[in-house]
Amino acid sequence: MALQPLLSIGALSRRTGVSVSAIRFYEAQGLLKAVRTAGNQRRFARADLRRLSFALIAQKLGLTLGEVAAELATLPLGRAPTRADWQAISHRIRAALEQRIAMLERTRDRLDGCIGCGCLSLDRCALYNPGDRAGQAGVGPRFLLGDRPAPNPRARPRRAADRS
Repeated sequence: MALQPLLSIGALSRRTGVSVSAIRFYEAQGLLKAVRTAGNQRRFARADLRRLSFALIAQKLGLTLGEVAAELATLPLGRAPTRADWQAISHRIRAALEQRIAMLERTRDRLDGCIGCGCLSLDRCALYNPGDRAGQAGVGPRFLLGDRPAPNPRARPRRAADRS
């Protein structure tokens, strides 16, 4: 069976698992560009399989639709991206991905304790965030955002025997 140079919207949907309505949305956002047949039907280049797949993965990794669109705008329309094209994107989004990974790890490691949100409902909050001192640094769950709990001035100093 010969590969078709252009794909119908239904074929693109079946191949990627993305609904036809989502493909139309991505097209309206400029992530994909269809050509029109004489009968005004959409046809997509085979390279759009890769563009659409990147959009799906990038969104699962936490990139916004705007960030995805900006990266896809650097790729050529109508031809499959080269290894160099993908490496350039990889280098540009790596720092953002590292930041998201660090946030996920902090959340995983601290979610069962005080996160500095100001609710003060956990017993541990009285130790790490008495009186919501973390709120002085700004809004949100300050400890998950990277702030460290300030030393509690009322806590008794630890003796050498306590530290071992």
